[in-house]
Amino acid sequence: MIKGNELHNAAGLSQQDVIEALAFAQQAIQLAGKIALGYFRQPLAVENKLEDGRFDPVTCADREVEIFLRQELGSRFPDFGIIGEESGITPGHSNINWVIDPIDGTKAFISGFPTWGILLGLQQGEKALAGLMHQPTTGELFYGSAAGAFLRHHGQTKAMQSRQDVRLAEALLYCTHDSMFANEANLGAFRRVAARTRLQRFGGDCYSYCMLALGQVDLVIEDTLQPYDIVPLIPIIEAAGGVVTDAQGCTPVTGGFVVAAANRQLHEQVLALL
Repeated sequence: MIKGNELHNAAGLSQQDVIEALAFAQQAIQLAGKIALGYFRQPLAVENKLEDGRFDPVTCADREVEIFLRQELGSRFPDFGIIGEESGITPGHSNINWVIDPIDGTKAFISGFPTWGILLGLQQGEKALAGLMHQPTTGELFYGSAAGAFLRHHGQTKAMQSRQDVRLAEALLYCTHDSMFANEANLGAFRRVAARTRLQRFGGDCYSYCMLALGQVDLVIEDTLQPYDIVPLIPIIEAAGGVVTDAQGCTPVTGGFVVAAANRQLHEQVLALL
């Protein structure tokens, strides 16, 4: 069992510790999903967090979900820090952090499309140990760790595996929107890859990455991501057999430009075009 006072000098969490933390997180994220559903497809005030002409929406659903998760996780794991999109960083007493995106895909949320999700990750130092994505509308819970990647739906749990035999010419590519690329060079790199794929689709937010783990999508390439956008998804993708890095091939725990691929050979083909 995880004992908070022993974490100050801990070299790392054991696999059993991660399993216990993940089990608690599954309960908490599904309760948070009920909060989010109470606001979905309802009249909702929307604020813009930016003042430079761009649109980055936030709603009371985002804030209430994050407050709930912070309370639940902080009470159960008092030595862990918490990094959240809406309330920033609450330092812990170890190098272990929960990473929260209360509504990943707020633009989809306010548009009534069920491609948003609640993201929750467990990170130690630069390593993403476990991650969850819950889509309350469909009732799906995606989660992953060193123990594997799984989808829980309607009371049944199935192991997930990304497509291991797909190459670039057959790949299905997703991106939330091409306006998310930071500059023309990054957009050009995305378009070079997209031109080599079989199919390109836009939209999806965090749902696209989970469809990659499930074996439905082969590539997701995006830019200007924040850590909370991607850290919870890294363990899910990797445990399903996929590869997710930045343009230099490093694990993208700081966000930025991200390439998620269903298998290593496909990933190598993409990096060669960037």
